[in-house]
Amino acid sequence: MEIVIKVLIGFIALIHCYILWMEMFAWTTRGPKVFKNFPKELFVPTKALAANQGLYNGFLAAGLLWTFFIEDAIWRNNVAIFFLGCVAVAGIYGALTADKKIFFVQAMPALITLFCISIL
Repeated sequence: MEIVIKVLIGFIALIHCYILWMEMFAWTTRGPKVFKNFPKELFVPTKALAANQGLYNGFLAAGLLWTFFIEDAIWRNNVAIFFLGCVAVAGIYGALTADKKIFFVQAMPALITLFCISIL
C-alpha cells in the first residue's frame, strides 16, 4: 500500500507542477485550451493573477515532493495528509467556483490518496 500511496502522491505532485507551469508561463497560450468556459479576452489581463495561483500550486507540489525525503513514517504521513488536505480543499473550492472538472483533476486524486493513507 505504501508504494501505491507514493505513486499517487507523485502523480498529484506532477499535476501541480503542470498547473504551476501552465498558470505561470503558459496562461495566455495553454490556458484558453484548458479553461474553455473562461472568456478568451480575460486571459491577458489576468496573467499576473494566474501566475500567483501557479506559484501556490508549486508550493503544494513542493510539499508533496518533500514527503519523499522524510524518513520518519509518522512525520511523512502527517506532512502528506496536510498537503493532500490542502489540495483537496483547493480542488473542491475550484470545482464550486470555477469549473467542475477541477474536482476530478485535483480533489478526487487527493481524497483517494488520503483514504489510502487512512487505511494504512
